[in-house]
Amino acid sequence: MPEHEADGQLATPSHEVRDFLHRRREQIAQRWADEPLFRTVFTVSRDEAVEAGKAVVDALAEVADSEQVEDPDAAGFSGVREQLARMGVARSRAGLSNTQVSSELAALRPPVENLLAADLEQAPPEHLRACSTALTVLMGTLRLVAMQTALSEWQALSDRQRMQLMEVATPVIRLWDGVVAVPLIGTLDSARSQIVMETLLNAVVEQHARFAILDITGVPTVDSLVAQHLMKTVAAARLMGAECIVSGIRPAIAQTIVHLGLDLDVITRANLADALGYALHQLGTDIVNPGAGQR
Repeated sequence: MPEHEADGQLATPSHEVRDFLHRRREQIAQRWADEPLFRTVFTVSRDEAVEAGKAVVDALAEVADSEQVEDPDAAGFSGVREQLARMGVARSRAGLSNTQVSSELAALRPPVENLLAADLEQAPPEHLRACSTALTVLMGTLRLVAMQTALSEWQALSDRQRMQLMEVATPVIRLWDGVVAVPLIGTLDSARSQIVMETLLNAVVEQHARFAILDITGVPTVDSLVAQHLMKTVAAARLMGAECIVSGIRPAIAQTIVHLGLDLDVITRANLADALGYALHQLGTDIVNPGAGQR
């Protein structure tokens, strides 16, 4: 039955929904625990799914109390954003698309609407319609909050994975005592260039390297910004006490550097082998090919 305000009038639709959510908290949570969104995320214990459902119901009641049912930034949602993100990401990792996750969120609405209709069966039709509308808007806002939060979490996860892949794709190889090399393959952008610098400088310190080789044989193109990053890497290596050698500059990259008018104050070699030979010679170590004088 509908609650009444202190002045004897029917409660506002939002406050009616608030009171309904408080009354039916347990029933709603129990029904939600059987929905795919909750059941497949909280697999260890159904009680855990019920408690998670209660937390969401409490958040909805708080938002309804503030009468901000259309506002995804309402304070009431702050307490369940992390939980909603966890649920959305878990379903995404299970192979569901964003559309499917959104559909599972939408499936939470009918059980609540059915309970509200039963509770307000004796209420005036106009009041029932107004309360149903408020609940529909509130559940739609919850769906929006959940998707926004999950998308933010997915983006953060994607960014972390991207950084990890770039770090894996930027290995530092110890070629000789005092000589390290970074063989670069693929496109260089500003973010990866920064990782190259950090990785190389850390290796210079850890390996006590006197020479650091940047081999860009596998880099198809270098623009002005990336070229400047490479030059900064060379300068930073020098500050750390290591001489930097750039090897494998392609003809197209050489032309680009010339056209850009960049000052290449750096030692260059045609390939990685030549760069290593130069470094070893500077260290007073020469490799002699036993078959060099044989035919």
